Amino acid sequence: MAHTHEFIARIDWTGAGKGTTTDYKTYSRDYDISIKGRQKIKGSADPVFLGTDDRYNPEDLLVASLSACHMLSYLALCARNKIEVLDYHDDAWGKMEMKEGSLRFTDVLLKPVVTIASDGDLEKAKRLHHDAHGVCFIANSVNFPVRNEATVSLAK
Repeated sequence: MAHTHEFIARIDWTGAGKGTTTDYKTYSRDYDISIKGRQKIKGSADPVFLGTDDRYNPEDLLVASLSACHMLSYLALCARNKIEVLDYHDDAWGKMEMKEGSLRFTDVLLKPVVTIASDGDLEKAKRLHHDAHGVCFIANSVNFPVRNEATVSLAK
């Protein structure tokens, strides 16, 4: 596998049709994210930043990216270690706060709930969450803690 990967995303501000940036409180924050060959993602600012609540915002997408990267890393490690995952979901949470005069993420908590086959190695499946965190390239790229409180159980 190559050690360098590049990713291209196009962002188009679609809010210009609703008015230009002549007033901070009234211009539209709506935009589209386009990646070649994929469906567009409709984005906006969070409503607290005068965006709309019917579109994804960058904060949601960052928390979702951390959660998805951990999940994909975990599933790959399980496959390599012969742990059969039957179900996986995560209710991830992130916190932003003012630090040193700048609003920033200060904490993300992943809470994956995983069910493995009834004959699986439960202790190994639990340990693999730690390993997945170590190889998740999104978590390795941020400057705030990404914590993990995983629950793993055997199928009944």
